Amino acid sequence: MKNSIKELKTFLILWSTQSLSQLGSAMTNFALTLWLYQKTGSALQTALLAVCSYAPYVLVSIFAGALSDRWDKKRTMLACDTFAAFCSAAVFVLLKTGTLQPVHMYILNAVNGLMNTLQQPAGDVAMTLITPKKHYQRTSGLRSFSNSLVTILNPVFATALFAFAGLNAVIYVDLLTFAAAFLSLLFFVRIPAVSDGTVKKESFSGTVKAGLGYLKQNRMILVLILFLAGVNLVASAFDAVLPAYVLPRENGGERVLGIVTSCSGIATLAGSLVMIKLPAPKNRIRVIYGTMLISLSIENFMLAFTKTPLLWCVAQVAGWLLVPVMSANLDVVLRTTIPVDMQGRVYSCRNSLQFFTIPVGFFIGGYLVDKFCEPVMASALPGGLLQRCFGTGKGSGAAMMMFILGVMGVGVCLCFGGALSRYTYMEEE
Repeated sequence: MKNSIKELKTFLILWSTQSLSQLGSAMTNFALTLWLYQKTGSALQTALLAVCSYAPYVLVSIFAGALSDRWDKKRTMLACDTFAAFCSAAVFVLLKTGTLQPVHMYILNAVNGLMNTLQQPAGDVAMTLITPKKHYQRTSGLRSFSNSLVTILNPVFATALFAFAGLNAVIYVDLLTFAAAFLSLLFFVRIPAVSDGTVKKESFSGTVKAGLGYLKQNRMILVLILFLAGVNLVASAFDAVLPAYVLPRENGGERVLGIVTSCSGIATLAGSLVMIKLPAPKNRIRVIYGTMLISLSIENFMLAFTKTPLLWCVAQVAGWLLVPVMSANLDVVLRTTIPVDMQGRVYSCRNSLQFFTIPVGFFIGGYLVDKFCEPVMASALPGGLLQRCFGTGKGSGAAMMMFILGVMGVGVCLCFGGALSRYTYMEEE
């Protein structure tokens, strides 16, 4: 145990302080959402905050890896952290002067999103460089654990601090956590250099093409990425449907939606703790698509056919408990398969290919509930099969959509499971 801690000392410093900074940033984002909704009363204007943050991630990720592989990892992370802190400081100044407007928030969120896009591939490669290979699964579990903890804690802390002391206090906390992460990275973390002579000789466009070329030549990684894109399509559509499923119900509402949603964070937290202790599986590829088959089917089908909040919570736990298991095994496959000097470029191509389906899924989920499922359920025969399966009244269309998503999820997993079964993944000792 002592040897493991010694071997992971640098990782633990970087992981813990970056996670703390991530919590501060997430609290600010949540508090800004509360502030903007109070000011405008518009769900659309509030949702645009997330759109502005996420758009650079999808659009620029494929180029971010090329830059990441050419730049010093530590300097890139420090610069991106600094820009993100300036964005928070700018919000604070605009708020104190009474000039903060939604358009300012959209612009700053877009800048913040761009910095996150550049920082992530550099951070991913840095984690590989400072972590002994035998600890990849354990550190992946720790990263999943911290992400889950941030998901659970940030709305709780942000809401309490926002109600007690206002948005100013939340931004203070964000800046303090940034300072802790920045100073720790600057003074206590040494990231080994990557032998990148090949990268520096390439043109920028050649560097971008190298990431895509690697995926073209390594079909197993490409199929894994496309599989996760399909999973994200179903999962994001689910996120769009869940409020329409819970809020209109007689036994639903905002409080119940909050409880049901929090169960996903609790489940991923529990799954992360389990993942840290699990031995390495014999077939990581099978674990990846097998866990997603269980998650996407059980959760959606349970929600489609159940009508009590307790079972909705159980469905959320069943759907999210195995996600850290999938993530950790995927992480190990990518880190042990992709050469370190290629990881920034390949990870960035992965981000663009894997996550572009998320906004598509949100649109599809909301559109089908409003334009297809709810009208179908409204015109369903009283006491007929549809009403017996999905209930009556507003929200029954969302239950029908949950069933459709369950079928889609099973289809995605079975289709890609067959494709992935043709590939052999060999993990070196």
